[in-house]
Amino acid sequence: MALVQPESTPQVFCEPLDRMDPEVLYRLLWLRSEVFNGEQHCTDDDLDGRELEPASRMVWAEVDGRPVSTLRILEDPGVVVLGRLATDAGHRGRGIAAALVLRALQECAGRSVAIHAQAHLKDWYAGFGFVVDGEPFEEAGIAHVPMRLTR
Repeated sequence: MALVQPESTPQVFCEPLDRMDPEVLYRLLWLRSEVFNGEQHCTDDDLDGRELEPASRMVWAEVDGRPVSTLRILEDPGVVVLGRLATDAGHRGRGIAAALVLRALQECAGRSVAIHAQAHLKDWYAGFGFVVDGEPFEEAGIAHVPMRLTR
């Protein structure tokens, strides 16, 4: 009988695009495409050029050296914007996405943070202190709500 090796604990990283390994970046963008375009059938393009802005950062988790979850941090006037949170289907429900959000919030300590949360995740984001900050809207063919964490 073969022993099954458990997965290692996820490692979380945060880097600006120009300091990232190109293969890791490719895998993260592929993951986003898989989730947003494949699973969720989003109607908008995922790649909007915002990652190329000098202040943007990518946050991601790796399990056994393989990227399994990602989000991005953007700088807008007066607020930090978190977005494009995506986790590989086989790694959901393990707290990896929560670890990314917590890391992102550490990265922007003391600053207000805005998100466009998919409506069905509103309560999940509320667990981090986000509150609804406007009317629901549709983005990329999916119901969203604006949320903000004021610090």
